[in-house]
Amino acid sequence: MLTRKQHELLLFIDSYLGQTGFSPSFDEMKDALGLKSKSGIHRLISALEERGFIQRRHNRARALEVLRLPEPVQLSPAASSSPLNVIKGDFSQRLAGVKTGEAAASMSLPLYGRIAAGLPIEALHDHSEQVEVPMALLGQGEHYALEVAGDSMIEAGILDGDTVIIRREDNAENGQIVVALIDDAEVTLKRLRKKGNTVALEAANSAYETRIVPAERLKIQGRLVGLLRTYH
Repeated sequence: MLTRKQHELLLFIDSYLGQTGFSPSFDEMKDALGLKSKSGIHRLISALEERGFIQRRHNRARALEVLRLPEPVQLSPAASSSPLNVIKGDFSQRLAGVKTGEAAASMSLPLYGRIAAGLPIEALHDHSEQVEVPMALLGQGEHYALEVAGDSMIEAGILDGDTVIIRREDNAENGQIVVALIDDAEVTLKRLRKKGNTVALEAANSAYETRIVPAERLKIQGRLVGLLRTYH
């Protein structure tokens, strides 16, 4: 038996391992599940470890191994009295667009195009292109995908040509990576730092300088929640 959050974390870890070859950080897991602190992630990981779904490789940093996936997740005896905490493993009805059957673990998102100067997100809308995204990368809310252009975020593991998954939001916390629209004209993917009446947009590449703009000139159009990479 697994709780909803345990199941979501297990799927996220498994998907992340499959895409990157290493386990996600606690911050990434916290953000993916929409939790406010990392202590909740520690508890979820301990519970999954106790139930035999994952194990920690204590001699390696950020090393989690998925031992098995629920097939399907069994309901807890308390499920009838706590339906919001423990549910069956098929979450396909939780998000619009999620496919059922063999593709139940993914959903289609609009791929709006490359993040490029001079074009707001709205100008990039092209609903003819879609991208399949593992459901474990998504939470509540509206999401879209963008293709990354350039190397300004390589030290955050975001490379030229990657597809980033963005949760549409108009606000973000310090340190989060966001899609920022400057002067209603220029779009960029950067780490956000609020400093009084100004906002610092930090690159993750020492070759690039931090950009400071007045807060009133900047609009947040979403927050990074996932990344897809294809190897050719």
